[in-house]
Amino acid sequence: MLIEIRIDDARPIYQQVADGVRELIARGELAAGTALPPVRQLAADLGVNLNTIATAYRELQKDGLIVVKHGSGSVVAERRPTAKTQGELVTPLRTALMEFVLAGWSRERILDVVANELQVVAKGEK
Repeated sequence: MLIEIRIDDARPIYQQVADGVRELIARGELAAGTALPPVRQLAADLGVNLNTIATAYRELQKDGLIVVKHGSGSVVAERRPTAKTQGELVTPLRTALMEFVLAGWSRERILDVVANELQVVAKGEK
């Protein structure tokens, strides 16, 4: 499982791990039922504390993205419709778009970036 931890990233390491797993699930690289590495193994692979990985896994479980089966590991959960409202989903998107606008990017350039990123993130979608 390829997750990159960046020291210069403002996000806590557990968040980087959780976001990395989210991205792999969104891309279809981790399909439903796929076993995740054990906490100890992933912590050793990434060179981080095992509590960091446990926290990331708990967050992913809380979000319904993985199922933790104590004693037999964690697996990617079946995708189900989210209970989040459109407003909850749009707010971070709007914030990101505002950053592009404030950085002086043109509408066309922003749309190109969004389209490219959507293609990368949703390539596992049918």
